Amino acid sequence: MAEYIVELEKVNKFFGENHVIKDLYLNIEQGEFLTLLGPSGCGKTTILRMIAGFEEASNGMIKVEKERVEDKEPFERNVNTVFQSYALFPHMTVFDNIAYGLTVAKVPKDEIKERVKEMLELVQLMGFEGRKPDMMSGGQKQRVAIARALVNRPKVLLLDEPLGALDLQLRKQMQIELKRLQQKLNITFVYVTHDQEEAMTMSDRIAVLQSGVIEQLDTPDEIYKHPASKFVANFIGESNLFDGTVESVSGDIVSARLDDGGEMRLKAEGFVPGDKITACVRPEVTGYTKEPVEGFNIKATVKNVIFIGSQYKMYAFLDNGQEVKINRTKQDKEVREGDTIWLCWEDEDAYGIREK
Repeated sequence: MAEYIVELEKVNKFFGENHVIKDLYLNIEQGEFLTLLGPSGCGKTTILRMIAGFEEASNGMIKVEKERVEDKEPFERNVNTVFQSYALFPHMTVFDNIAYGLTVAKVPKDEIKERVKEMLELVQLMGFEGRKPDMMSGGQKQRVAIARALVNRPKVLLLDEPLGALDLQLRKQMQIELKRLQQKLNITFVYVTHDQEEAMTMSDRIAVLQSGVIEQLDTPDEIYKHPASKFVANFIGESNLFDGTVESVSGDIVSARLDDGGEMRLKAEGFVPGDKITACVRPEVTGYTKEPVEGFNIKATVKNVIFIGSQYKMYAFLDNGQEVKINRTKQDKEVREGDTIWLCWEDEDAYGIREK
């Protein structure tokens, strides 16, 4: 059975009349990398700040290491936070920045020296201890901020979009570094981002949020393959969504009539004739033919075929104006802009979403 180090039970947060977090239940496991993912304003940073103690929950219960912390000050909770802005002291050296929390806590000097050295090795900044922050790159500053948070040996590290200010190449490099650190230390990371690729790269589990509610909490693989809602399907990667009504069910094969009159087929469980269903089909498994195939009647017109380096991306439009994306590693020389194609896919490559 999983051991939970952070537990939130029926937590709500109001800012005036604005209900930001709604009856939130969230259990975070010891040693996992959990990401809170969602668009701006969905409440992910508010959740992080409530765990840290920088915001008070309007009601509900928050536990860290099985102990309620709603009435505790931030410094009394065994958690530390890393911010996007680094928040380093510009007049201090790297060593003094990292050692600051230990110095305030009156830790013996020999122990401070040893623990700071350990952190410098961990974040690969040995030899930088005498530098000031203005002599360092953005990625190096972020490593100092992480080392300063980790030197106090928190049970939980909270990270609020810490890579947001970095350029793309450095951001990708730091994603790997953060995951390496987390695995080596085996402490719990709770990470906030709006970047779904970043979440997929680092996380053990992802909580996808919308309007203060967790839409889905699961592994990256499960969320990508089996999104729980249209929102999740659209927010995590690219999706082609086809809305329809179930006409017949044979075993686990569902045949449905599209809202615009077309036909589709997919493998899905728990549906009966008359149910509303949305087929989520990722662009890399969306197929097409020159003529309709059995079980499918989805006509589309090719608008663009674009080479984007690793693949060819085809954009087509249904008669109702809906855009469909098709990704291929090789270009189909027989398909031209303006051609009519008929969409299809393998039954198991589509995932059936039930309308809520």
